[in-house]
Amino acid sequence: MSKPLKILFLASEADPFVKVGGLGDVAGSLPYALRGLRSENLDVRLVLPFHSTIRAEGLTLTRETVFTLRRNNVDVPAQVFRADIKGLPAYLISGAPVTGSLKVYDPNPNADGEKYTFFSMAALEMVRRLDWRPDIVHANDWHTAPAIYQVRRQQDDPFWAGVKTVFSVHNLGYMGAEAENALLAYGLPPVAEPFYPEWACRQPLPQALWAADEIVAVSPSYAQEIQTPEYGYGLETFLQTRRATVTGIVNGIDYSLWDPFTDNDLEARFSADDLSGRAVNKAAIQAQFGLTMHPQAPLLAMVTRMDYQKGVDIALGALRRITDLPWTAILLGTGNAELEAQARSLEADFPNRIASVIRFDAKLSRRIYGSADMLLMPSRYEPCGLAQMIGMRYGAIPVARATGGLRDTIADGRTGFLFADSSSNVMAATLRRAIETYAHAAKWQTMQQTAMFEDFSWEKSAFQYADMYHQLVK
Repeated sequence: MSKPLKILFLASEADPFVKVGGLGDVAGSLPYALRGLRSENLDVRLVLPFHSTIRAEGLTLTRETVFTLRRNNVDVPAQVFRADIKGLPAYLISGAPVTGSLKVYDPNPNADGEKYTFFSMAALEMVRRLDWRPDIVHANDWHTAPAIYQVRRQQDDPFWAGVKTVFSVHNLGYMGAEAENALLAYGLPPVAEPFYPEWACRQPLPQALWAADEIVAVSPSYAQEIQTPEYGYGLETFLQTRRATVTGIVNGIDYSLWDPFTDNDLEARFSADDLSGRAVNKAAIQAQFGLTMHPQAPLLAMVTRMDYQKGVDIALGALRRITDLPWTAILLGTGNAELEAQARSLEADFPNRIASVIRFDAKLSRRIYGSADMLLMPSRYEPCGLAQMIGMRYGAIPVARATGGLRDTIADGRTGFLFADSSSNVMAATLRRAIETYAHAAKWQTMQQTAMFEDFSWEKSAFQYADMYHQLVK
């Protein structure tokens, strides 16, 4: 048997250690899925900062090594601990820049820049100390981007010579400007790239884009979008020069965690073969939030961060434009205060028809997925999106803007409904089309079942990553 391919996987968060956003789902699932591909022979190891929010209780930790990193003229101590979770080796890196921050993403941007630059450099020093030379370093977003840049800069070092790098872009808009001073302090100079605006040469995400052997956006459509002025944030010209090494791989969802047949948070569990439990769930949600029950009225839902990027304002405007049709709606989320106020105003204008639940509630979100007829996702941009995959898994048909991963995962008229323009008028017209389809029960059930049978498993995505890894080291 050939030697295993060694993958060092760096992330700022990963479930079950710590999860704040979608990256926590990805980094908490993809490394396991990759190690589970027995035919691919991948030795994947996860590296995370030892955030103060990570609780050591329940973890069997061993201290692997200690060392110092040079920051300007001062040595900064680092400690590395190891915890094996379900067969996955996971390393947790500690040090003053990490322990001094109380949150995964610090409200003080300079603290975040310091923490993640320290972490990225420490992850590379760690594998040298452990004498575990990776074949590939795979980093995610700006927080771990300095590691990709440093590997490129160290290609004359025998330890790093020939090591390949993969950089995943989950959201190009966050480039790590807060890390500029820290990069210099840890010895990472600006990159010299004529196709970059001057500011980009000093920031970690653009530096990683310049240095990486392979750039992976989290959907094929997003991989194309970031090469355009609308989505490229000034980096589109450079990314066009790298188009041969920019690819897109859709994220997945963990089918063991998202299964309506075993989900204990639902009033009634169900499957694609027997959808009857959805009616029970729908009635329970409507009763709890005082929504009028009508058998011909679909339940529309939005489970999201209250943010203009998510198109919350577009959805609210669209709902106001279709009040002549039969429907009820529930909106769950928190975030932008202005959007929260608009959601409450809509509820006040249409009592017993709209419920605006302004909070984060993981259990309620599951109940909504298992009861809503339609899931609204009018994002202005959406690199990948997970909610539409969860919704389809639970038989909630997405009504979404055709952007990024939404375009790649939803088949218009077959597993959902797509619209092109980010306007309330266009979304309203699409909702009318969806509600008209809902009136045909047999057709709607076929659409639900088709959506539920779609394969968004991490295993499918993992095979694509594995193929890319093997191609890189040929």
